[in-house]
Amino acid sequence: MPPTQAPTSKAKTRSEINYGLLPELVGYQLRMAQIALFRDFAQGPGELDVTPGLFGVLVIIEANPDLKQSDLARATHLDRSTVVTVIDNLERRGLVDRRAALHDRRSNALRLTTEGTALLRKLKRQVTQHEKRLLGNFSEAERQSLFKLLQKVFPEHR
Repeated sequence: MPPTQAPTSKAKTRSEINYGLLPELVGYQLRMAQIALFRDFAQGPGELDVTPGLFGVLVIIEANPDLKQSDLARATHLDRSTVVTVIDNLERRGLVDRRAALHDRRSNALRLTTEGTALLRKLKRQVTQHEKRLLGNFSEAERQSLFKLLQKVFPEHR
């Protein structure tokens, strides 16, 4: 029997790994961009125990006082049960008030609390810095072009 060769423990570096067709796929490129975004977000606004999704929920509620939970679910593309969990969390943290909707007592209307408004003000400053870091290598024209191109992928978000 021929002697077996001992396995090498040398790990391949990122540049040595063949990713096949992945770099040619829009989904892969969007996912890599999302990973970079989330990592940077975690070092700023994320330190306040807020994810990009939660930040988006707070912004939508602030911009639409007394928004119904069902409308928030549609706006965020989340199912209703997920929105209930998110709002429960925000309510527990004292950031959102949930009350019966004015014209539909079966629905809940959402509004930021004073604490929620103060936190969102701070988060907006941090998110502005986060965006500047992420897009620092882009000219204004490139930034606008990027947004326009991404909106072509998801036209219902315009």
